[in-house]
Amino acid sequence: MKLMRSWVEGANSPDTDFPLNNLPYGVFSVDGDEPRCGVAIGDMILDVAAMEAAGLLRIADDLVLDVPFWNEVMELGPQAWARLRVLLLGFLVEGAESTGIVARYLVPIAKARLHMPLLVAEYTDFYAGMQHAKNMGAILRGSPDLPANWLHIPIGYNGRASSVVVSGTDIHRPLGQTKAPDAAAPGFGPTKRLDIELEMGAIVGTGSTLGQPITTAEAAGMIFGYVLLNDWSARDIQGWEYQPLGPFQGKAFGTTISPWIVTPAALEPFRCEAPAREVPLHPLLKSHQPRLRGPRARGAAAALSSGGYARVLFD
Repeated sequence: MKLMRSWVEGANSPDTDFPLNNLPYGVFSVDGDEPRCGVAIGDMILDVAAMEAAGLLRIADDLVLDVPFWNEVMELGPQAWARLRVLLLGFLVEGAESTGIVARYLVPIAKARLHMPLLVAEYTDFYAGMQHAKNMGAILRGSPDLPANWLHIPIGYNGRASSVVVSGTDIHRPLGQTKAPDAAAPGFGPTKRLDIELEMGAIVGTGSTLGQPITTAEAAGMIFGYVLLNDWSARDIQGWEYQPLGPFQGKAFGTTISPWIVTPAALEPFRCEAPAREVPLHPLLKSHQPRLRGPRARGAAAALSSGGYARVLFD
């Protein structure tokens, strides 16, 4: 993919995480100031909250960037999301007429503290990768065989939304019950099998109507962006408590997400065809576009809802 040129020199470096093509959304603060919304570009953050307050950036009649989270922008829907990206590209592209004005709103990333980019209302973790499902079967059940329903429906559990924190937050080793196979009763103490997993989190930006199904095509339009996600697990606690209802305390003590939300528009050039499915899917679950591959190919996935009722079906 060819990098777009920006007048922000750091964005033109071949090894930058934040070229003009990207423009991820986050929340930052500097020198103890109140957290506010910003956009990463090269080695800088564009203070879009200050630009909106100054009347330079508007995507709605009312202010939506005057709070330290992106939820109010999410509620505006896909058309507003697209408009925001067009405006940002216009401000930051090489040769932009407003360079001198916009430059006043740039803050070095090195001087900023990064915060949670959104308020999480719901959190669902999906069992989305075949290799992952087989590995977890071997760990928890002693067999790599897939669950009978795995090839037919999305498998997931509703996690604890309050456990979702920004990367860099300290995670405490959880306490819980564990039981050795030859023990007469379980014991209690800190986990001895703390595990981490690199996953891809989808931010569901718009709500849905309770009880109404959503197709994969509709779901794609509801996704505001993606984050890297670290799914922390206490495998010994999980192995004892998950039967028969699923994850509980062994999976509820910490979930870490990256501070930057990468938009679907930024990832669109990276769509690719995934491997062929082994069995036909129900029509509601079929997708008509190539799927995005996460940071771990065919790995697990999670959905973070900003509000409303989110029922996302992943092909």
